[in-house]
Amino acid sequence: MTHLTRPGLREPAPDTPDWHVTAFLAPRPGDGDHSALDEVRALRARIVVDHGRRPAFRRADGTQADDRNLDFGAWHFLARRSPGGPPLGYVRLSTPDTAAFFRSRDFLGDQDYEELLAAEGFPVEGVFEPSRLVVEHGARRLGLGLHLNALAIGAAHHLGARAVIGTSGTKDGQDRFHERFGFRPVRGTRRYVPQYTEDVVVMLHRVADGGGQHHDLITRLRDEFPVVAGAGPRTTRVTSRGAATPDRDTFRPVLHAAAELDALLASGAVRDIHDTIDDQLTELVRAREPACRDATEVAREKRERLAGTEPWEYGTWAWYPWSARLVHVLPREEFHLARTGRKQLSGQRIGVLGRSDGDSVALTLAREGIGGAFKLADFGPSGLNRLRGGLHDIGVDQAVLTARQLAELDPYLDVEVERAGLTPETIERFFAGGLDLLVEGCATPWAKIAAREYARDLGIPVVMATGRGTLDVERFDREPDRPLLHGLLGDVKSVDVLELTASSRTELLRTIEDADRPEPAPGAALVGALCGEAARRILLGRPCESGRFHADLDEQLHGP
Repeated sequence: MTHLTRPGLREPAPDTPDWHVTAFLAPRPGDGDHSALDEVRALRARIVVDHGRRPAFRRADGTQADDRNLDFGAWHFLARRSPGGPPLGYVRLSTPDTAAFFRSRDFLGDQDYEELLAAEGFPVEGVFEPSRLVVEHGARRLGLGLHLNALAIGAAHHLGARAVIGTSGTKDGQDRFHERFGFRPVRGTRRYVPQYTEDVVVMLHRVADGGGQHHDLITRLRDEFPVVAGAGPRTTRVTSRGAATPDRDTFRPVLHAAAELDALLASGAVRDIHDTIDDQLTELVRAREPACRDATEVAREKRERLAGTEPWEYGTWAWYPWSARLVHVLPREEFHLARTGRKQLSGQRIGVLGRSDGDSVALTLAREGIGGAFKLADFGPSGLNRLRGGLHDIGVDQAVLTARQLAELDPYLDVEVERAGLTPETIERFFAGGLDLLVEGCATPWAKIAAREYARDLGIPVVMATGRGTLDVERFDREPDRPLLHGLLGDVKSVDVLELTASSRTELLRTIEDADRPEPAPGAALVGALCGEAARRILLGRPCESGRFHADLDEQLHGP
């Protein structure tokens, strides 16, 4: 059972006290030690019963009870004023692994619950449920409830949630409290529940819509959750056999200033520390002044850059939860200059769609310093046939692996992953927030055409390449009336290809991808190079016209 501590999490108000927050992932029934749950259940029962306000929580012998199967396999967060002090507040976060026991599912019934998620476009495996937010009366005025609620939501975001669902009472304004975090009541679900002696309503939070009034707090706690929970190699999901499975969801690094490292190092969550800041400073000096090669002069320039700061205090420390590595890097702008020798196109947002070669494109762009934000979708799970990581990564969503590799190249990148792929339910969300470029390499005709329909309507240029050396450029930013795919398919619309047979899909893809051309060996590497060059030209405003272009290495190298 993971049980790690992160002291010092603060509310925004200057007079809010420090809270000592601990978190643990409860084992399944019959697995491990459940003593921590006893403390949790006693706290909940004492507060929820609330001096007889909810008599249904009393046993026949007069003791208080709040024990449910939902506790097993869930994250539990406890807050105290000091280590070893009495618990003052608590919240539970249930993961999709325990969805069968969700309170919202029990409240609605299985069929209505699944129909609700389907209508909202959320898969069951993408929905988390926080519940049992309880705070001792004396700590409520100090903002502990707000802090714990934001922490549970932020943890769900960090673990890959697409939505957060829950039930809320209404008598004391709990539903209005949750609305401040981006929840909305689901129409038609409010009804009186005798056990709680009040009306209860189901509330839903879309991760893509942000966190309402407390969005910034949720985002901060989302990034701090790995420290609170001891993520990385210790982020485990306990199975029915008691075995642990590795973290397959996390893809965002956590950035720290040097002064913030004590708690992280004390947590035991760091396995390796990599500090090459001196070498990076050397690269920075040479990138800024290429003619400077004298070692004495380089050392002087480095001292001036540090300006009296100790080297270990300079820049940023990036912690990668999935590998437990802590890496020291230069500040953002200096890092990009040292790595690429030029200022990065950091303001550009790039969407990448593609099951087989999307990661090659994304990583090529990142290496070249093209793009500061990426949205990834339609990558699919990783398997032996196209694994871009180690064997330990089999089964991890390929988009998550790509996002991790992007973060390891540049911890400052803003990366989002649409795990459900590009579908009629997710496509609007994928394009929300705007894109400067779309790289398309989808495996289905519907996704190829629908993505271009959206891109054309929004004025977003599209590039696509294949391992056969074919590059497609569609400058919808300049040509809003340009036919999709250069008119190869006529006036076909995405809705026309939703119900194609397998053979029809294959034939249509052959038409789009120019499948009669021979496929050279470079494959994915060539796709990355072609799309990278086109993207660089488009985003820098250099010549790059619409059309289909061929870089047929086989033909050129074979000779007459």
